[in-house]
Amino acid sequence: MGAAYFYQLTETPLEAALPQLLARALGAGWRIAVRGQSVAFLEGLDQRLWLGPEEGFLPHGIAGGAHDAEQPVLLTTSQEAPNGAVCVMAVEAADVTADEAKALERVCVIFDGADQAALDHARGQWKALTDAGCEAQYWAQDGGRWVKKAEKTAS
Repeated sequence: MGAAYFYQLTETPLEAALPQLLARALGAGWRIAVRGQSVAFLEGLDQRLWLGPEEGFLPHGIAGGAHDAEQPVLLTTSQEAPNGAVCVMAVEAADVTADEAKALERVCVIFDGADQAALDHARGQWKALTDAGCEAQYWAQDGGRWVKKAEKTAS
């Protein structure tokens, strides 16, 4: 059974933090689905990922292409993951379910700590997932690194 990790962005924007989290997940050998709520948001994210430094290139694509199944990182608005993702990174207040968290290696909920609506949504996701018996960890940025602030083990 996997776990849900919550990442509160307090020092850097999503565009800077997401590539680091993706690189770690790829380093673990995982295929990843980055789930957002709007295609326009994901298209913007796609452009920013392509513009990253050459040594930091992350192979990825937007769902709906001819090669979705081959993408190590697939940007999508769907719960379906044709790339065989074992990790879902939810951005833009996209929902994840307890069933997903239990079936996948990892579910990551990444949210802007300065956005009250995003913070409220993340709190609701934490409660829903932990109430369903999922393990969860809460991480926040502190001095340029991630610090674990809370943990809930499965009951």
